[in-house]
Amino acid sequence: MPVQPNHAETPAAVTTAPPGGNAPAAPGSPAAGLAARLEALGVPADVLAEVRGLLRENGAGMVELLIQKRVLPETELLKAVGAEYCIPFWETLPTDHMETEFTARLPIQYLKRQRIVPLGTPQGFVVAINDPANYQAVDDLCRLLGRTDRPVVLATQEAILAAINLAYDLSRSTAKEFFQEMHDESTDSLISEIEETGDLLDETSDAPIIKLVNLLLSGATKDRASDIHIEPYQANVKVRYRIDGILYDILSLPRKIHSPLVSRVKIMAKLNIAEKRLPQDGRIEIKVADRSVDIRVSTIPTAFGERVVLRLLDKTSSILMLSDLGMDSRKVGIFNRLIKSPYGIILVTGPTGSGKTTTLYAALTSINSAEVNIITIEDPIEYQIDGIGQIQVNPKIDLTFAQGLRSIVRQDPDVILVGEIRDRETAEIAIQSSLTGHLVFSTLHTNDAASAVTRLIDMGIEPFLVTSSVIAIIAQRLVRVLCPKCKEPYTPDEESLANLGVDKARLEKHPVYRKAGCASCMNTGYRGRTAIFEILVMDDPVKRLILKTSDANQINDEAMKRGMTNLLQDGAQKVLEGITTIEEVFRVTRIIKRETDLEA
Repeated sequence: MPVQPNHAETPAAVTTAPPGGNAPAAPGSPAAGLAARLEALGVPADVLAEVRGLLRENGAGMVELLIQKRVLPETELLKAVGAEYCIPFWETLPTDHMETEFTARLPIQYLKRQRIVPLGTPQGFVVAINDPANYQAVDDLCRLLGRTDRPVVLATQEAILAAINLAYDLSRSTAKEFFQEMHDESTDSLISEIEETGDLLDETSDAPIIKLVNLLLSGATKDRASDIHIEPYQANVKVRYRIDGILYDILSLPRKIHSPLVSRVKIMAKLNIAEKRLPQDGRIEIKVADRSVDIRVSTIPTAFGERVVLRLLDKTSSILMLSDLGMDSRKVGIFNRLIKSPYGIILVTGPTGSGKTTTLYAALTSINSAEVNIITIEDPIEYQIDGIGQIQVNPKIDLTFAQGLRSIVRQDPDVILVGEIRDRETAEIAIQSSLTGHLVFSTLHTNDAASAVTRLIDMGIEPFLVTSSVIAIIAQRLVRVLCPKCKEPYTPDEESLANLGVDKARLEKHPVYRKAGCASCMNTGYRGRTAIFEILVMDDPVKRLILKTSDANQINDEAMKRGMTNLLQDGAQKVLEGITTIEEVFRVTRIIKRETDLEA
């Protein structure tokens, strides 16, 4: 909840001069009183002199220049400016009841450029500004909105931009609302010449198909969707979003919308719109408010036309740390020790979309330093990490995982990440790399950790090479996290508890929750995802067993005797912690409710 401003902090009024009762000098020269305050806070006199010179040269605001110089934290700087000019500083802007009428009159880029935003607050209308020298923009804004009063408060650039983005986001209709408003004749219009797309919230094109695609993309970003599916059928076109791993129907469009809709997406992805018989892959980079989004586009021909899937990757989201993955403290300790090994192979297994790459990126980020040479070969590169050399697989020029891995070992690496071991050749090179003193990370598609051993041996790798190179295998799945605002406690039935392996007596200290649904989670009951893990450490007893047999069940049983917790057990722990539901754990671990002897 935003912190409400103090009632004592009444907004200052701006007329035609910078705010404050001490009549500061003309725009472009800082007040002597403010300079004294800043010097008292530790801003060097030579920096202030330099800022004065820049003010005369380019007319930029003093606050903006001082923020660029990073001489003080922005909050401290604004507090000093506010004290000198008698303008209250609001650390948090109230946005609970955001008014959006002004979005129809003012372009979003104007407000972002001027760093101002009008707000309706419990104390009435107010304009949040970042620099009191920018009084002309406040005058213009109030004049456009028909306001005679000009109360202002100071706020950080981040708070102002967040309020601007929220206002324009709330003012936009959804793709469904937009389509309902479209006239039938509009849907027949072909795509016009496409210019470079800027901020989607600032898109002003009148072409209905362009608006529809932009609304689909910005709506998917707002709803935290990872994929958009455009699926043609005989009578209609379905649009679905994948949110937290589950597909939801968003829109059903008439069949005639399909061709211009797909053509627009293909133009944005720089694909051949005339070729509809072959699969195509492309990429789009867009900006939605303050978020940069990279979109991978894939098209395939089907019986009723081209089917399009857009994979959205938010480039502004930060890479997770080990502690954020969902491991408990014990598993984090084990994983930390493993990734600091001087050599060997660490495999992460699981189906597509189970978070394997995120786990590996977290591991690489944890060990990334100036002393370590890390090189990766990936398909595709999902995040760029400073200090790490990343290679993109390109089969068209024969740059495969195996070919790239051969070249990587000649680059004097300490740590190698191979995006996926798909064949015997890649597996053999990875094993040889680990045996010659490299730490190798990679992924496999198997159901659990023990099955990875069976898979490698099935590829043709000798068991003694597996035991001498692989130091650990991690299996993982993603489970949806219960929405904290609407989850509700309940007592599960005995059959579910038996399948989960939980004694009913444990529920006294650890209540179990189920989903409910609210506006915050789009009535799904879930918001976000976390991972459940099993870590198979290749210690001597497990190695001796692998040399005798490649039976995954026997290997799994031995590992559990050695202290490994499997996916179901880790999921049960997260259920007892109130993080997820029993149904989610059953869904991702493929546990089907079985008949038990409880009724007998």
